[in-house]
Amino acid sequence: MSILGIETSCDETAASICREGRILSSVVSSQVIHSKFGGVVPEIASREHEKLLNYIVHQAVEEAKCRLENLKAISVTAGPGLAGTLLTGVSFAKGLGMALNISVLPINHLEAHIFANFLADPTLEFPFVCLLVSGGHTQLWYVLNMSDYRLLGETRDDAAGEAFDKGARIMGLGYPGGPAIEKEAKGGNPLAVSFPLGLMGKKSLEFSFSGLKTSLLYFMDRFQEREDLSIKDVIASYQQAIIDTLVEKTRRALNKTNCNTCVIAGGVAANNRLRKNLHIALPNARIIFPDLLYCTDNAAMVSYLGELKFQKGESFSLDFGIQPNLKLV
Repeated sequence: MSILGIETSCDETAASICREGRILSSVVSSQVIHSKFGGVVPEIASREHEKLLNYIVHQAVEEAKCRLENLKAISVTAGPGLAGTLLTGVSFAKGLGMALNISVLPINHLEAHIFANFLADPTLEFPFVCLLVSGGHTQLWYVLNMSDYRLLGETRDDAAGEAFDKGARIMGLGYPGGPAIEKEAKGGNPLAVSFPLGLMGKKSLEFSFSGLKTSLLYFMDRFQEREDLSIKDVIASYQQAIIDTLVEKTRRALNKTNCNTCVIAGGVAANNRLRKNLHIALPNARIIFPDLLYCTDNAAMVSYLGELKFQKGESFSLDFGIQPNLKLV
């Protein structure tokens, strides 16, 4: 069977075809228009999705050497995300589903990110710990089975990706902040500046990055480059503070659950220093990262999860709505 996946939760317009657990096509168009604003403008994002969706979907179908009439179902991100962008994708999916007389399945964006790791390693088995870390979420989950998730800890304020974006803005770097900071941190000393780490009590699995961001803001107000401290050192130290927090909380989560398998999901999973530091800190753990193409928002994870749900017999009436604040549990 062939399942079409559609993703429009933020500023990536994406479509994918999955057949029998294999991704036959994955097309993603990132909206570069937002870079000049230093962040995503929801109204502009919605309009860009409207312009691109029809083309992106047809490109995904063509690359998969599939035909629209061969589709068994459509899976589409229904939340969480920006209301306007979600509505654009869901409305398109419903219209196409009605025209083809096939089922349309709403997909939880967070759940799709977790299941992207099965694309990275098909031998992955339950249970496992998941560090879900993106622009909007920083959470630790104990994944016992499909639809059986236990929240171990989450951020109380900013997400890690948000901390990267805001930090990049403070330091005059580009958007999105994560890739910009990772690029500019190369060659810098990550131990040059001791930035504060939030909620690091011995048993805490919660996150907090707001204090770190504020500390950087005050630091940059008085910062002047000198021979023993460059801007690259500051950038590298800020990145390291975020990574140290993520790594330590992940280590604690594995110890608490007595689990040896950890998967990393979300856009921040693309950070190479995070990957390296996790392997160093957890040498005996099995750590799985999704392919770089599946770290940021994409439709491959949506079509893959959609096929799993369709195979389980899950179905929904077409009157389902978007849920911008949708939770995993």
